[in-house]
Amino acid sequence: MKSPIRLASAMAAFALIVTACSGGGASPSASSAASQPAASEPAASASAEAGSLLDRALAGEFKGKVITALGPFTDEDTVKFEAMVKVFEDATGIDVQYEGTKEFEATIGARVDGGTAPDVVDFPQPGLLANFAKAGKITDLNKFIDPASYKDNYNPSWLDMATMAGASGDIMAGVWERVNGKSLVWYPKKAFDAAGYTVPTTWDELIALQDKIKADGDTPWCIGIESGAATGWAATDWIEDLMLRTTSLENYDKWVKGELKFDSPEVKKAVQTMADIWLDDANVNGGVKSIVTTFFGDAPVPMFANPPKCWLHRQGNFITSFFGDGPVAGTDYDFFYLPPIGTELGKPVLVAGDIWAAFTEKPEALALLEWYTKGEHLKPWMAAGGAIAPHKDADLAWYGSDIERKVGQIIQEATAVRFDASDLMPGQVGAGSFWKEITSFISGSQDLDTTMKNIDATFPQ
Repeated sequence: MKSPIRLASAMAAFALIVTACSGGGASPSASSAASQPAASEPAASASAEAGSLLDRALAGEFKGKVITALGPFTDEDTVKFEAMVKVFEDATGIDVQYEGTKEFEATIGARVDGGTAPDVVDFPQPGLLANFAKAGKITDLNKFIDPASYKDNYNPSWLDMATMAGASGDIMAGVWERVNGKSLVWYPKKAFDAAGYTVPTTWDELIALQDKIKADGDTPWCIGIESGAATGWAATDWIEDLMLRTTSLENYDKWVKGELKFDSPEVKKAVQTMADIWLDDANVNGGVKSIVTTFFGDAPVPMFANPPKCWLHRQGNFITSFFGDGPVAGTDYDFFYLPPIGTELGKPVLVAGDIWAAFTEKPEALALLEWYTKGEHLKPWMAAGGAIAPHKDADLAWYGSDIERKVGQIIQEATAVRFDASDLMPGQVGAGSFWKEITSFISGSQDLDTTMKNIDATFPQ
């Protein structure tokens, strides 16, 4: 049962979308053999005379059609998704049938292999989408959605990350819908303000704050990377953020592909920058030895002791779910953007998020993806909480919480964004040797050179 508030928000969003969406279609193009629609389903057409696919959907041309959708969000997120997509259904008469699964990777693989791929799919890992794109399974959206209708609504970095190798050249493999910011440092605001500390805006100021906290007899950082079989991922996030702050975007992208070795000076510099903070007992709550045994969700909790046992915790916006019901956002805690190191690399932000792709050329399905390129469509979910918009036209006033509004602003103001590298690397590296070997380095069981060489040895040739 969807709440009246959510439905009211949804209807308001629809009214604005109908006003905002205007024509500008791409010329029709031949489809790839891998994504041919069934004979009874007409291929999408976006002729200038007919208007864009979204225009045609809003005009009722596809009323009664059904779109099958698959994604990783379940439970409460499914409720929020359905409240949001009801706007599209009410506006177009199209039925979007969503299925959520907690076994997403296995499920989508089985569906594609079995010839029963859904029309549209929400990928939380663009690396997995890239595999399907390379195999020729994914529809090139630029053939059916005019790039001019959305390219100015995204930071170019989002479009760069959505451009992937297809079976016979690069394609626009998907559209980004909702995202998460990772380049954030959380702190106990009430105690922080009472201590007279100031939010740093440069790396030098961050290190000066760290040293001031130590001079006051306290411990600056709350750090923990234990996560069962995934132990180490929290450390790789730090390294990814530091790669964005110490070398170029081009080098970051080469690193993801294995073209820039872990044993290179650029990657070792990022790891060493992290090590300069982490591998000092005075900097870490519980000392260095506690890092690999402290559950990542428990790591920030000592910030809320009285007095705080540690003061700074770098983590994505999801971490607030581990704070418990006691601490109040904006009063007991707040966050700031992890500062850049120097100015030449701008203000990059490490992100995660959802990219929607199509396994079909059905016009109603592609109209839904065109709808996703408009920030307005996400308004109900932004109000309900749990969605950060990558779109430039998303109004910060639409957020239902100050915390998410601030994250949204940081992402909007970023000079560049890059996806979590370990999620883009081959599985045996990103979710394997990278996590494992960095954990060994932090625990002190091996040196940096050995760690980097061991990871490089697992990259597929």
